[in-house]
Order: sequence, then structure tokens, then C-alpha cells
Amino acid sequence: MIKVSVLGFGNVAHHLIGAFAKSDAIEIVQIYSRKKENASSLFDPEKITNDIGTLADADIYILAVSDSAIANLSAQLPFKNRLVVHTSGSVALDDLHDDNRKGVFYPLQTFSKNKTVDFSEIPICIEAQFAADYQLLEQLARAISEKTVAINTSQRKALHVAAVFVNNFTNHLYAIGSDICEENQVSFEILKPLIKETAEKVMTLTPEAAQTGPAKRIDSSTIETHLDFLSDTNQKKIYEILTQSIIEHGKKL
Repeated sequence: MIKVSVLGFGNVAHHLIGAFAKSDAIEIVQIYSRKKENASSLFDPEKITNDIGTLADADIYILAVSDSAIANLSAQLPFKNRLVVHTSGSVALDDLHDDNRKGVFYPLQTFSKNKTVDFSEIPICIEAQFAADYQLLEQLARAISEKTVAINTSQRKALHVAAVFVNNFTNHLYAIGSDICEENQVSFEILKPLIKETAEKVMTLTPEAAQTGPAKRIDSSTIETHLDFLSDTNQKKIYEILTQSIIEHGKKL
């Protein structure tokens, strides 16, 4: 059984703890949270600490905290030569403190505390300084997921940037679409089948093959009509940039 301690209790930690708790191959030794009450609703209060000096022995210490807190927290750990990993897509392996063996355990998914996810379908990207530590992280990943991937720091950074485009930026475009609907007394619900089909198409087609719309067709008349309709300067600018990007991307193919 792999003994794990999780440091942090944000969205990623919340979901990781839930997934670990369901696995017979994993023992959650301890949760470190600066505010113990945040974690007490999910886990045995006796195994929660807000004192970093009282961290118990574990095989892996997972720092599931904000990117800006990783280096500082890893430097505060009261032990040496243990396996310490972070869960960030953009923080380098070397940002972890040199007192301990370093690794990365990066689940590539968007997490919200109130939205359940199926961890078996989530790719977990792994990196480690040493082969034995990589094997241990791979065992941990396979205990909760069917998809594990060896990714180095440079590749993970590229993957994280790509994820921002396909997830965060896309979701913001949903928000803009919702605003346009609301301003014109149209229900955003009407767009949900389109959103679903758009996402499903890239499961079987390349993004290039799935692309449709006036920019793909270089339909100047429709594009101008849309730009004339948009009164919000920011929305108009985004429309223009994305339209041009689609047109230019099509020229490369």
C-alpha cells in the first residue's frame, strides 16, 4: 500500500483526496491545511494538521497548492531525502527544494469542488528525478487512473499552455456567448447542444477538420454583419482576432 500525505486543500487536493480514499492501494496518512476546518468535512479530523512540523512518515508528499506557494512550502518541510511532488502544470521540477527527491504528479483536468469528476479518465502526467521514484508515482497514478503519461517539464509547460486555450479560454468564450444571449433576451440553454456537438467532434475529427463557420469559409459579408452587431469593444476585438487566426490557420494547411 502506498502511503500518501497531501499538503493543501484547494480544488485539486479536494479531488485527489477523494480519488485516493476510494483506492485499496493507497493509504492517506495525513492532510496538511492551514485551516483545518476546510478539510474536516471530507477526512478524519485526527489525520488533519495545520502544523507543518508534525508531518507524519509517508512514501509520497503531494504539494497540491497554488503555483506561487510550491517553492516556499517545499523549503519548509521538516525532513530530507523523501519524495516530494507538486501537481502544477506550469511549475518546473527544479522549483522544488533540493532537500528532498523531486517529482511531479499532474492530473490534466479542470477541477471545481462542486463538480464530480471520473479520475479513471483523467491523464496523469508524471516526472521524477529518479527511476525508482517514477515507478512509485506511476503505481500511484494507476491506482486512480487508466491514463498515465511520462512528461518532462518543458512538455508539461507546453501542455499547460495548450490546456489554457482549450479549457480556460473556451470557457470564457462561453461566458461571452452567455452575455450576448442575456442582453438579447435569448436563453443560453439553446446553445448547449451546439457546445456538446462541438466538443464531441474533436473526439473523432482533428480540430482542423471540425472547424466550421464564417471565418473558415472566409464569408466576409457575414463577418462584417457580426462585427456591426457587436457594440462591446472587447467582444468585437476578440471576434476580429479569432476570425483572423482561423483564416491564417487555414492558409497553413
